[in-house]
Amino acid sequence: MSAGLLADGDDGSELLTTAAVDPLLRAAVGHAGGELESWRLDHVDANPGRSTTATYLATVSWPYGTRSELLGVSARSTGPVAGDARARIFADGDRRVAVWLYPDDPDLPGLARAASRDRMAELITELRLVGRPVSPSQLRLHMIGYRPRRRAVLRVELNDPVRAFYVKVLRERVFDEVCSRHRMLLDAGVPAPRVLATTKDHLLILAELPGRPLARALFDRVDPCTAEDLIGLLDTMPAEVAGLRRRPPWSEAIEHFAQMVATAMPSQAPRLEWMSTLIQESLAGVPEGDEPTHGDFHEGQVHVAGGRVCGVLDVDTIGPGRRADDLACLVAHLSTVQRMDQRQAARVHHLIRRWVPVFDQRVDPTELRLRAAAVIISLATGPYRGQEPHWEHETVSVLDAAEALVRQVA
Repeated sequence: MSAGLLADGDDGSELLTTAAVDPLLRAAVGHAGGELESWRLDHVDANPGRSTTATYLATVSWPYGTRSELLGVSARSTGPVAGDARARIFADGDRRVAVWLYPDDPDLPGLARAASRDRMAELITELRLVGRPVSPSQLRLHMIGYRPRRRAVLRVELNDPVRAFYVKVLRERVFDEVCSRHRMLLDAGVPAPRVLATTKDHLLILAELPGRPLARALFDRVDPCTAEDLIGLLDTMPAEVAGLRRRPPWSEAIEHFAQMVATAMPSQAPRLEWMSTLIQESLAGVPEGDEPTHGDFHEGQVHVAGGRVCGVLDVDTIGPGRRADDLACLVAHLSTVQRMDQRQAARVHHLIRRWVPVFDQRVDPTELRLRAAAVIISLATGPYRGQEPHWEHETVSVLDAAEALVRQVA
């Protein structure tokens, strides 16, 4: 198979994010028996100097008709790795990339089943999740999030009886670890989602949490919960969490994320270097910490009801750390909510003014702001990765929020 592609030592970013990828996509679709009519870049995961994974929304003409497809491509500076063999390798001499057609993600073997109404109906029936057979016509599937070759989360809605499940599609190497974390928190009384079932193709099926996501309740006319509730939720995590494998805090990878943003937007490189240097130097002497932490604590992970916290999601990242990291992650996300109207922005700013002084009483205020700025710099990779229509403007806006926090303590 040949398509003038990638030489060893190249991370693939130029190939996969420009029109140069067109011959590759056409060759891949042609090999699968179709004809590529059009395509556009959908999502980019870049690891500068090492690898790039991209997905493309494509219109493909097949012998049975025309339909929209999602194509995935991975390129690595060192050439394909073992997992790439589960995709199709396109090569021309030393140039090799891995290509797949959604949902046949090479690192997520369960995705093909989770994305199929027929197969999910069979699974729900087999597992007796509702106590009787279920037909495909009774199901609706909603993709909540898909990080190619990393993970996917789908919402499965059943219309009779009305119920909903969440399906996490995980990589084999992290599956057992994620399952054990869920059970550890549930056994300790932490309001994480109940585990309903697991499968051999690495699907984790979870019950729906009560209440509403804090991400929606932020805009209510009354406060969705208190800062003390949020801290209290984190403090319910059992001591065993501190004995798990340590996940580096966001601030530890600040150079990596700053490089990713600077690669996409070279104009922002000077202030990224200033912020990352200051944050690293200021936090250099701070101990790692051994408190049980969530690891990715933000408004999308918390459920609320009646003005109180009632649940927490995505506990894959729990482990030892510093409470300042969790609170900083929340501050960072609240500081970078995008596409709000004036009323919504006023509500979020109100909550920041109410909650941050309480957080300042629990953790060092300077550390809180610097760690929050580091998280924001990691979030600044998002608009480009997701190929938002105005990603350059959004990236600058996100970096403005990071700089504002840094300047409060610089």
